[in-house]
Amino acid sequence: MPLKLHNFFRSSTSTRLRAALNLKGLEYDYIAYVLRDGETRTPEYLVKNPQGLVPTLETEDGSFLTQSLAIMEWLEETHPEPALLPADAAGRARVRALSYMIACEIHPLNNLRVLFRIRDQFGADEEAQKEWFTHWVTLTFDALEAELSASAQTGTYCHGDTPTMADCCLYAQVWNNKRFGVPLENWPTISRIYAALDTLPEMTKAAPPNQPDAA
Repeated sequence: MPLKLHNFFRSSTSTRLRAALNLKGLEYDYIAYVLRDGETRTPEYLVKNPQGLVPTLETEDGSFLTQSLAIMEWLEETHPEPALLPADAAGRARVRALSYMIACEIHPLNNLRVLFRIRDQFGADEEAQKEWFTHWVTLTFDALEAELSASAQTGTYCHGDTPTMADCCLYAQVWNNKRFGVPLENWPTISRIYAALDTLPEMTKAAPPNQPDAA
């Protein structure tokens, strides 16, 4: 049975996992859900992912894996080449840290559930939601830019000249930023890395506009 990716085209967590799968050269069946319509809250989906979130990766043996970074780690263990983590322990720690800055410091505060919550509980309109989103992106992107621009370990991509887990997260986050009109001009190193990533077929294939449910 092939891998099955349960996901949503605009979800940044889905985008980063699609990028990782593409970089690994792994084929998968694309199964789309509409988050606003509650399609991930049905009893059928909750069996696969009790959190009712995307992405969920259904493996060849019928198991269900959740949480995009955990799935990337699973991919690294089960399909080690090409690697998404460096060979050395310090390099792996740096790539994980860069990944977590995006996945743990930006995404949890800016995902759809949080934006809906501040809308419904505090009356945040679209402009207020954009200000909220931009604030949390800026706080972490400023720090990320400082790390990337100062480190000799930064290369064409976030760590060296081979795309890593961190690049999957960065690429997906920039696409999410575009939805809210967050420009990249204030972060020249991030902008340069994103531009390099956007030339890779594995990345562009993962981008939200190129998914079957984006139409």
